[in-house]
Amino acid sequence: MTLKKNGRLSRREMLQALSLCAAGSTTLAPFLAGCRSSLDTPESLEKLGARRDPLDGKPKFLVVISAAGGASIVDSFLAVRASESSNAATLNTFPDASVQAVSGSPFRAVKYQGNSLGSIPVAVNADQLAFVNKHKNEMLVATSVGTSVNHVIAQKRSLTGNAAWRGRTLQEAVALQWGQGFPIPNVNMGISGYAERGTDDSLPASCFGEVVGSPSLWPLGLDGAKGVQGAPPRNVIELARATRNQLDAESVFGQTFQDADAMKRWNEQRKVGQPRLEALDLITNLNVLPNMPPQIPLTQYGLASSPDGARLRAAYPAYFTDPVQGQAALAFLLLKYRVSVAVTLGPDFNVTLGGANGLANPPLAFDFSHNDHRGAQAFMWSRILSTVDTLIDLLKAEPFDTVTGETLWDRTMIYVATDFGRTRTRQSNATVFGSGHDLNNGFLLISPMVKGNTILGGIDPNTVLTYGFDARTGAAAPGKMTSNEPDIYSGVLTAMGADLSGSGLPDASAFKKA
Repeated sequence: MTLKKNGRLSRREMLQALSLCAAGSTTLAPFLAGCRSSLDTPESLEKLGARRDPLDGKPKFLVVISAAGGASIVDSFLAVRASESSNAATLNTFPDASVQAVSGSPFRAVKYQGNSLGSIPVAVNADQLAFVNKHKNEMLVATSVGTSVNHVIAQKRSLTGNAAWRGRTLQEAVALQWGQGFPIPNVNMGISGYAERGTDDSLPASCFGEVVGSPSLWPLGLDGAKGVQGAPPRNVIELARATRNQLDAESVFGQTFQDADAMKRWNEQRKVGQPRLEALDLITNLNVLPNMPPQIPLTQYGLASSPDGARLRAAYPAYFTDPVQGQAALAFLLLKYRVSVAVTLGPDFNVTLGGANGLANPPLAFDFSHNDHRGAQAFMWSRILSTVDTLIDLLKAEPFDTVTGETLWDRTMIYVATDFGRTRTRQSNATVFGSGHDLNNGFLLISPMVKGNTILGGIDPNTVLTYGFDARTGAAAPGKMTSNEPDIYSGVLTAMGADLSGSGLPDASAFKKA
């Protein structure tokens, strides 16, 4: 007797099993268990819902960093030295001295110096080695081939695996899995395709991203009365709200549309959601702004800075003028105060002034590579890695469970999602050149939950194109150039230990820490 691949008996085998049972057989249970165990392949375990971690009731957190514009993996951890390539002069290879080896690691780190960023007269000095040395044991790079070089489409597919699981985004999947009981499970501060919701309409509305435009000012809108000078006492406000709710329900409009989904959602937010946010005092706990009259007179309006405000302002000193620093500061607070389990942040395509050289963000972010590939990639990778490094330090210093000794970082995944890669060609021996969009690339995951110090796939130095891998075993597959967006999607969730029962996702066990 055998089991089908879906874990079920055939009709004939079921009749045979029933006949054994009718005959009083005592061997039926172990017999069936043995049959089932013999089919415990990774594929069958997925179908049976066994490809997951034991759920311990504790949340896990996903931070998506949107590397907007096309972060090139061959300008970072998979860089190729000129001496390694037979076509070095016309491909995006680096002088040997610019590609630094990382001790005890397959990763590489690029060091770049330039006097300008395209036509922008700012110096670019970037060195990735310190970051890689510090975090290599919790870093995993997976090579990839996408299916679009359109910014918006490719950005969204980096989050859905090209609709790998009913069209839901990674953030929505995490919000569904671990966001129960969280007031705003999914906060999205990304742009364009990174800010779009998925297409699985069966998900609860709470799973979809709450869009935040201004991370520094958004917390001030999380209370309906606090901060309003001359506002009535809280008990009077609650009485007015209760009266309003009763009158609304009895109105012609309220009775006509009481069964409409939009009206139900609106009433739930007013009657349950808003009071809950106010009870958590998020207008204070998430507020990084200092009391700084006359510009920011918090106390004048009965407000206060977060208990964590001072250390976040020290960690991200440009939090108010640099959107990425402000987003990272808010991301930390959203996780610490158990507001969200999924947070998305990253640069936009607008110029941001500031930073050590007067420029914090170039126009088009990573896509400024059209003008100056090497300079833009070095500048933007430095921007992303610096933000991530500080965020990891904050999460490591924040206790999660005093009994187990876990920190917030122990239960967090950082996924650097990018649109696509960049073209690899250049004019012979050019040091300043532009690049276009390319499907071939790779993604960076950082977490204690991933198989660290690992590259899944590889790179051909003679083409500077990455090649694929087996998502289950991790075996490299030289020459494999087919799209693997579902593998990346599944890899993030598999490493986090999500329940993927019924998802149909590929087995991505190679991503997960043993």
